[in-house]
Amino acid sequence: MAYYFSKIVNYNFDTAIARLTEELKKEGFGIITEIDMKETFKKKLDIDFKKYRILGACNPHFALKAVKLEDNIGTMLPCNVIVQEHENGTVEVTAVDPAASMTAVKNNDLIKIAAQVGEKLSKVIESL
Repeated sequence: MAYYFSKIVNYNFDTAIARLTEELKKEGFGIITEIDMKETFKKKLDIDFKKYRILGACNPHFALKAVKLEDNIGTMLPCNVIVQEHENGTVEVTAVDPAASMTAVKNNDLIKIAAQVGEKLSKVIESL
């Protein structure tokens, strides 16, 4: 079982982030965290790294359901989505498959919610 959904897109890096954010909103997600790994590695390690951004996407409706089922599930939230620019200039967008990560939690109701969230994230990636 793959732990992510991924697609090479025909956008530049910044446009990919903008389009991804729009598509996530259509599925009820908002971006609640954003980590610029290129900037972080430069600042903390003085290393030049490719464009690589981690977006923490959250669908509050599903997050609330999950937290009500498992109060420590916040350790696995939000759903991370990355946008990265490869050496050859292609841009890839990748989202975690929450169903893969939630199998570690022995709660069938939570796994069902994770599958629904995964369907939405897969739809977002495919729509790009």
